Amino acid sequence: MKALVTGASGFTGSHLVRALEQQGDLVVGLVRKSSNLARLSNCNVQLVYGDITDRDALRRAMAGVDTVFHTAAYVELGIVDEAEMERVNVEGTRCVLEIAQAAGVSKVVYCSTIGVFGDTGGKLVNETFKRTQTNFSSAYDRTKYQAQEWVDRFAAQGLPVVSLLPSGIFGADDPHFGPVMQQFLKGRLKVWAGGDRITGIVHVDDLAAAMILAAAKSKPGEHYIISAGELTTREMFEIFSQETRIPAPTEAPKPLVRLLGNLLDPVGRLLKWQPPLSRERVHYIYDRCVRVDATKACQELGWHPRSVSQTLSEIVRTMQAAS
Repeated sequence: MKALVTGASGFTGSHLVRALEQQGDLVVGLVRKSSNLARLSNCNVQLVYGDITDRDALRRAMAGVDTVFHTAAYVELGIVDEAEMERVNVEGTRCVLEIAQAAGVSKVVYCSTIGVFGDTGGKLVNETFKRTQTNFSSAYDRTKYQAQEWVDRFAAQGLPVVSLLPSGIFGADDPHFGPVMQQFLKGRLKVWAGGDRITGIVHVDDLAAAMILAAAKSKPGEHYIISAGELTTREMFEIFSQETRIPAPTEAPKPLVRLLGNLLDPVGRLLKWQPPLSRERVHYIYDRCVRVDATKACQELGWHPRSVSQTLSEIVRTMQAAS
């Protein structure tokens, strides 16, 4: 198989590139000229340079390709460039779908997010759930939902596209939670907020495996939740503590965290700085809860992820070995 991976130099994309190469596939990667290619070291991926909205670059990248894996996205909470996020996440997805349709590729696998369900209020949901949240919690929430609408529209028109909806994606080189883990392993993470927050988890390599299975087995238009399970943030740090014997961080007082979010948000917007806490981040910590059931992917795709505890323990060991 010849496959295109958009966002090939990113966290999910780079792991997918390696998984595809390991099974003998020829891989093309769409990357920007400004992309850091460190994650693709030792890969044989054929690089095509271009923006995700550059239709000419997409045509070059899809030439002779069987399957397109669309992982490119602008992922961030807090102080973001909403216009740029919409251009990348919404218009970029639309461009990928249009060029894939014109190129006649056999399958498009889109990396979505469980966030498209909106706040489920703690209710455990599956792929049949219809979003009840009428507003959006963030620009990321809005743009990924709008991108999913485009994917579903193209699926209804006959494009063989399948959507994978992962929960929190974890790995030793995770650009979001990884820096937090580095501080924890150094014994510097003394305080944390939102110990009761429930987080769904999937190892990045298990997500890559699910995407490959979806390319081979899924029917067009299907949605698959990709999650190994869930736990609270407090339980997560307890696992880390058991593995390392480093004390888990102390719970920060909720009123103080909310106050800091309210104070730092306008400062961050004024200075174009991403503060550690903002109104949006505090909302995700305390007020939004999305819980999902990934049974469908296990049953229909034959997907068998490592457990949540295995995922977290493996990440800790990998990071400790690399330090």
